[in-house]
Amino acid sequence: MDILNEYGDQLFAAFLTTLQLTMLSALGSLLLGTMLTAMRVSPVWALRTLATGYVNIVRNTPLTLVVLFASFGLAQQLGITLADPKSPTSITDSSFRLAVLAFSLYTATFVSEALRAGVNTVPLGQSEAARSLGLGFLQGLRYIVLPQAFRAVIAPLGSILIALTKNTTVASVIGVAEAALLMKEMIENTSALIVVGLIFGAGFMCLTIPTGAAFGHLSKKFEVKR
Repeated sequence: MDILNEYGDQLFAAFLTTLQLTMLSALGSLLLGTMLTAMRVSPVWALRTLATGYVNIVRNTPLTLVVLFASFGLAQQLGITLADPKSPTSITDSSFRLAVLAFSLYTATFVSEALRAGVNTVPLGQSEAARSLGLGFLQGLRYIVLPQAFRAVIAPLGSILIALTKNTTVASVIGVAEAALLMKEMIENTSALIVVGLIFGAGFMCLTIPTGAAFGHLSKKFEVKR
């Protein structure tokens, strides 16, 4: 209890940062992942090749390396900070936004793979019917194929979101003040490894278990009957 009393406010702030990282990265990866899926199923060879190459390269790159590249490569080498350099919190803001960018770029590859599998569950006849109605490729994808693909992969998307929540701990390597960074500080200051581990384990379970339950419920509710 002494640890909770001493670090209570910092714990709340750290997990709030973890939650913000997760939600913003989830939104970014969903948008980019959908775009990659559209490119991978498009009739244009160059777009399919570009998207497939991106997914295969980034998905097989360690996440830590992606995050470090965003911080050191973009920020320090290319000067891309994503924050107002005159702001007193520019370093903190830039690190947070670069972490969101890195997580979005990385997680989008898994979203794309899940969505592409969902697209494959849609009968080919529906795409042909869309074309017979005069819909173009993007219109057919948007109004006919993708809505059904999303319904088919709700559960896999939930698993990806849970993995993303846990992956946000990597942001500590570039100094983002999320849960993992505070856990390291608490272990160094208190030496109560087991107690601190239990606190953060419980904290992450409070984030991931409801997420899994919610996506499981949505998966059953919107299940595609064939």
